Amino acid sequence: MASPLRTIEFERILLIKLSALGDVIHTIPLLVKLRARYPRAQIDWLLTPQNAELIRCHPALSNIILFDRDEFAHFGRSWDATTGLFRLLRQIRRAHYDLVIDMHGQLRSALFVIASGAPVRIGFRRPVRREVSGYERGGEKNVPDRGWAGSREGSWLAYTHRIPIPTLAVHAADRYLWIGPILGLDDSPLDFRIYLPPEALPDVERLLGQHDLLGKPLALLMPGTVWETKHWRLDGYKDVARYFLNQGYAVALAGSAREQQLCQTVASSCPGARDLAGQTTPAHLAALIQRAAICITNDSGPMHLAVALNRPVVSIFGPTDPVCIGPYGRPDSIVRLELPCSPCNYRRLSQCPYDHACMQGITSQMVIERVEHILAEWSRT
Repeated sequence: MASPLRTIEFERILLIKLSALGDVIHTIPLLVKLRARYPRAQIDWLLTPQNAELIRCHPALSNIILFDRDEFAHFGRSWDATTGLFRLLRQIRRAHYDLVIDMHGQLRSALFVIASGAPVRIGFRRPVRREVSGYERGGEKNVPDRGWAGSREGSWLAYTHRIPIPTLAVHAADRYLWIGPILGLDDSPLDFRIYLPPEALPDVERLLGQHDLLGKPLALLMPGTVWETKHWRLDGYKDVARYFLNQGYAVALAGSAREQQLCQTVASSCPGARDLAGQTTPAHLAALIQRAAICITNDSGPMHLAVALNRPVVSIFGPTDPVCIGPYGRPDSIVRLELPCSPCNYRRLSQCPYDHACMQGITSQMVIERVEHILAEWSRT
């Protein structure tokens, strides 16, 4: 039975996807399809300031509404944070949206959904039961029972229409487009394109010049990630950096300010490599990735940026599932050991009973061989 919403021409639409970087990138194809379906509508996006600069120039977007997660974390303890949240809720209410789409699916996003007063509010249904398979070894059992399984924290109660969840074994970008049949969105290929601010590329060119990284193809290594268990060995990154230097590449390490120590450790052991961590905004990082001949990452936001910017990337995976959150459409870019205990979704090394075997067992040579394969394929296509 066709959805009755397919025939409605919504005029004021709010899309909610607050963070993280990879999730925001995976939501861009939905934004593009919404613009194609509603060419004259106002389409706004509620998200964090850190990610806003990556999409603020997108032609499918009308406005950005900023949710400063760090500031609002002090709600109730800080007058500015408390009044700021109420101002944001009032701003959303006064926009008179007739359609709100919540792809975040948590209590805080549901608060904005309810505050909007929109007659049509769409999000995923409540969490479904996850099918898990236990793996026993030495009395330990690995049961990867965490991760996305639907809207959380009761947020589904805020929606007038709920997106069904036929399976959990699907990439996040495809999952967000399950809303398509409800609204009558087209089934064209996914469009991840990022439209950078005009100043981003010139700024990055100046940064590369300051660090003597111009004139050679650029290999960009990004060893940081939030989860401890997603980190590959720094010795491995050092070997890969030395390989690129020996091949005549300029080598740069990049990441956020909290990843400076990781990047500095690798760069200091590889004469000629340059540490750029903490020197780039998200838009500058995207411009740096666009400038790179190849990117080496863990499972992280920069990996998804490389795919969106159509750059060659090699991604090192351990505890997480590349089927759901890998580099979209790039299975050859993944370096991963097929271990019966992986994926596990453990975030901290202290949780792993197997000495982080999924990452410790990935050798430098495995990564270098995949780099050579990806670059050879890239040169042919």
